[in-house]
Amino acid sequence: MQSEQLNTERSEVFYSGALDRVRLSMVIVGLIFTAAAIVRYGWQVGLGFGLGCVVSYLNFYWLKRVVSAMADRITKSGKGESGKGIVARFVLRYVLMGLAAYVILSVSPASLYGLLAGLFLPVAAIACEAGYEVYVAVARGL
Repeated sequence: MQSEQLNTERSEVFYSGALDRVRLSMVIVGLIFTAAAIVRYGWQVGLGFGLGCVVSYLNFYWLKRVVSAMADRITKSGKGESGKGIVARFVLRYVLMGLAAYVILSVSPASLYGLLAGLFLPVAAIACEAGYEVYVAVARGL
């Protein structure tokens, strides 16, 4: 009984850090793949990829804030954020992505491929987190 409670607490602590690990993975993977894109495809595609990574990271960060704000607003716990602010940030995410795509396309059409690839950064970071969680589960014998 005591052992089960300890395992449950350890699991809760481990999984509560998943979001922070995903954000850290996004930074690390973004930097590594941006450097690789510059070396492999040139500075224009690498710059597009780096910009896509930045937009993707901001999008992920803002999405987390929107979800937290909506949850606070629904549960009415703590200070609630205005509904207009939540919607404005939600729309701003897509305006930012569209603006980045337009700027990149007008500067260098080849960079657009890098930008679009960079927008998939959260997918790579979540895959890293999934691999890490599988590793921890196997190492703990769960």
